[in-house]
Amino acid sequence: MTHALIGVCGMGRMGAAMAERLLFTGHKVMVWNRDPARCAPLVAAGATMAETPADLMAACDTIITMLFDGAAVEAVYQRLLQGDARGKLVIEMSTIGPETCRAVAQKVHAAGADFIECPVGGTIGPARDGKLLGLVGGTPAALARARPVLEQLCRRIEHAGPVGAGAQLKLAVNLPLLVYWQALGEAMGLVADLEMTPDQLADLMADTSGAPMAIKHRAGDLAALLAGRAEPAVGFEARGAEKDLREMAVLSAALGLDTPVTRAARDAFSAALPEQIGGRDAMTIAALNWQKARGPQA
Repeated sequence: MTHALIGVCGMGRMGAAMAERLLFTGHKVMVWNRDPARCAPLVAAGATMAETPADLMAACDTIITMLFDGAAVEAVYQRLLQGDARGKLVIEMSTIGPETCRAVAQKVHAAGADFIECPVGGTIGPARDGKLLGLVGGTPAALARARPVLEQLCRRIEHAGPVGAGAQLKLAVNLPLLVYWQALGEAMGLVADLEMTPDQLADLMADTSGAPMAIKHRAGDLAALLAGRAEPAVGFEARGAEKDLREMAVLSAALGLDTPVTRAARDAFSAALPEQIGGRDAMTIAALNWQKARGPQA
């Protein structure tokens, strides 16, 4: 079977993992990243590298963008659309606000290309295994065109509505988990003086009625983090979590909703980000109160 060339813009953890998945499933892949060195592992695996986003647009039939935030999306699309976009399909998979998504969609359509958004739930492992949760915004016709590629990446594809709806749904999906990590951190502060080991506490917290799937699967990571034995692998970077919480607060305000829990979690991540959790996994915020209460012994 001959596959058309798929371009992937953005070689962060998720973009690179999705490009790996597409190569594994037999697709021809072209990659681009602001830092070309990030493309090297994909090129070694069989991808080609574009010099610029415009070159990638000109060469590929389908273009996937997976970028950090709205500012990065706007900047890359400005360069991407300098290439001939007529008849192409653009799949925007970043986690951004719905207004940014609608704005870039308008520019893509004006350039003569189809556009669909599909931000995803899941981390690097599911991306490599093709088991992401795809949250789609766009027309049924655009989804039908994108579906063969999305089915290589996603275990479930949920069509939320027109462009912007996928972004809204992705923020809603991420919100409970990010609030949970902060709430768990506060809970850890309440029991830091108990004579229980981190392994006991993590196992107990994972077995409670309020525990989400994330902690049930990662209780061992939490115990190691509390005990100072090991740093959890980065699946959802803390700076990305803080960015998402900011987008959630913006969307809430636009909808006229009062979301004090979201604001509190945003403020907690923002305060911890510069020096304490930086590029670490979002789970790390759950250990801060424990470590503060335990002091040097932690």
